[in-house]
Amino acid sequence: MKDNTLITITRQYGSGGREISSIVAKKLGLRRYDRKIVEMAAEKLHDYSDMPIDEIIKNSYKDPDNSTSGIGDYAFERIPHFNRMYIEQAKIILEVAKKGSAVFLGRCADYILKDFPNCYSFFIYADDEFRLNRAKDHYGSHTLKDLDKEDANRQNYYSYYTGQTWGDPKNYDLMINTSKISLEEAADLIIKYIELKQQD
Repeated sequence: MKDNTLITITRQYGSGGREISSIVAKKLGLRRYDRKIVEMAAEKLHDYSDMPIDEIIKNSYKDPDNSTSGIGDYAFERIPHFNRMYIEQAKIILEVAKKGSAVFLGRCADYILKDFPNCYSFFIYADDEFRLNRAKDHYGSHTLKDLDKEDANRQNYYSYYTGQTWGDPKNYDLMINTSKISLEEAADLIIKYIELKQQD
């Protein structure tokens, strides 16, 4: 695999995408960046210094302020906090990508890195029954409605910052249904896909 390979994984809540990103990173000996990006961004924004990471992540998904016509028209200090968090995260993702291969989970990384030549993006999803069963095993008492609400937050966040549709097949190299194969097999499929593409 090429030294500057970038892998982005976007996932439906309850599909096992987080675990797949971890498996892929481990198999390839790469660093995986998920909520770590948020932590790194928060360190640069002093307003978040005393806030728990889960609360920071929750705040980053706040609905955009409709009174702002575009973040590029405002001085940095006047940009709403959720916009400032996105900007810092994007900067960190780009900095990491320039240093070499890595795996990125969420945070619009597929869009931010779309112009990098060796970037491969994957969307992980699953049937409702699979997601619900997985939620019972991994997320306590989450209902399917809870899972869908989280996905709606991700969809709105992605749409606002990228102008694209979250989960649209055109935005990804490959979409994988984890209801049909194991998470290990899904990780192997991602790696095999990249290896095949880099042989071209």
